[in-house]
Amino acid sequence: MRAFDYIEIRVPAKSQYASVIRLAISGLAMRIGFTYDEIEDLKIATGEAVTNVVHHAYTGHEEGEIVLGCALFKNKIEIMVADYGSGFNFEEIKSKIGPYNENENIAMLREGGLGLYLMEALMDEVKLNNEGGVTVFMTKYVTREQVVENVERITT
Repeated sequence: MRAFDYIEIRVPAKSQYASVIRLAISGLAMRIGFTYDEIEDLKIATGEAVTNVVHHAYTGHEEGEIVLGCALFKNKIEIMVADYGSGFNFEEIKSKIGPYNENENIAMLREGGLGLYLMEALMDEVKLNNEGGVTVFMTKYVTREQVVENVERITT
């Protein structure tokens, strides 16, 4: 028996398919037992990764696809968002992220940097590979009550 189920979806790299991917993530995360807030975090982080593909991976005349891979474990979900377009320098982009001042106009936030910031803030682990396109690996653990199973009950 496998330790996880793997689901893969391929969609055109067009913005109208971002909602399809968010809906898929929502349904898969619900099966594992994530809370409503955790599912919203997963949808936002995945949506940011998909948006980065739509806006940055393929040139204006080049059509491409987004590959969404999800590994469903008992206690976590691993999400992969991949493209085969042009890569980017992660460290360069990351160095331009925040911090943002409270008095800074949110409309003026730098494009690209906020998406990476949200992914890292909302997920437990984020890894990137930008060889031959960009692949984002994100992991989120289910936060259930930390109770040990099969423990004797003590009454007072």
